[in-house]
Amino acid sequence: MRDFQFYTPTQVVFGRDSEQQTGQLVRQSGGTKALLLYGGGSVVRSGLLGRVSASLRDAGVACVELGGVVPNPRLSKVQEGIALCRREGVDFLVAVGGGSVIDSAKAIGCGLVYDGDVWDFFERKAIVTHSVPMGCVLTLAATGSEMSDSCVITNEENGKKRGLGSNLFRPRFAVMNPELTFTLPPYQTAAGCTDILSHTMERYFSGEEEVEPTDYIAEGVLRTVIEMAPRALKNPEDYDARAAILWAGSLSHNGLTGCGRGGNGRIGDWACHQLEHELSGMFDVTHGAGLAAVFGAWARYVLPCAPKRFARFARNVMCVKEPDDGKAALAGIEAFEAFLRFIGMPTNLRELGLTLTDAQLDELAWRCSFEGTRNIGSIRVLERADMREIYRLAQ
Repeated sequence: MRDFQFYTPTQVVFGRDSEQQTGQLVRQSGGTKALLLYGGGSVVRSGLLGRVSASLRDAGVACVELGGVVPNPRLSKVQEGIALCRREGVDFLVAVGGGSVIDSAKAIGCGLVYDGDVWDFFERKAIVTHSVPMGCVLTLAATGSEMSDSCVITNEENGKKRGLGSNLFRPRFAVMNPELTFTLPPYQTAAGCTDILSHTMERYFSGEEEVEPTDYIAEGVLRTVIEMAPRALKNPEDYDARAAILWAGSLSHNGLTGCGRGGNGRIGDWACHQLEHELSGMFDVTHGAGLAAVFGAWARYVLPCAPKRFARFARNVMCVKEPDDGKAALAGIEAFEAFLRFIGMPTNLRELGLTLTDAQLDELAWRCSFEGTRNIGSIRVLERADMREIYRLAQ
């Protein structure tokens, strides 16, 4: 087990009607005027936005609203939010929605106290040293952004999708009411579950082999989502299934499942995420579905570098009984792909609706390698040619 630091300052308020505590939580965090950030009209039609707004008002917190955040959140909306907050004197951010809204709020928070272009942070031209505090009311179990130190934004002008991490991004609080996820469409539910699984596996398939407490926690999170996703899809109002998935999403990405593991310069492998970021940057695909589409190709490509790790995954997560490590590892990958198909996720790019030309394969690898300047992954370090080959194998 490697040395590590674990930091998770977010206060979690979990359960029915918990969104009604939002105003008090903002006030306790020192907020006096909040930006209420959200996505589409569903939070308005459901009455959730009204309940959160009333909670702020009752706590004596003024607020301004900004809607229109979309999946694969856009830089232009972040810039719009920064300008609005500056005009209105906002000192706290409240994200109502899923990971796209929360990530947008994180980017607004650091951009609001920076004199330059917020995209400088994502291009590594500047380092985040300050950020306006934020909290969130979660409506989707997927990204884990409600407790994580990271955010991902797409620059629609150049198609670049970039991630950024800072402990200053960790929300002061996360309000999590499983009932708010009941109305999610099946595809969104499945894609969210896939993202949770991927966040856990990015850490699980990396670093040290002997990290038993962390591995058992990760395997428990994986088994929970694999068991509960079909239940939630069969009965969208299964409170216990929705609650388990919602909490698993937070545990998967708050750093817990990476403690002691290490990786190539950071905790985790993250190759699947980096490969997918370029897919959604170029083609605007759903993030969880993109992860599902590239997983099998990535797993088979890197398998020779870690057969025992894949065999452990097969036995402890996918319940494979095969005693031979090599056969068990392949059976585990196939069993996981079967699960993805069962919940309605694609397992290759064609099922995602993409047929890539040679030029597009070259472009994806060029972008994923940051124009030939970086490698990705830790279980197997992938160069630009490796990235292209995985995209090709994923078709």
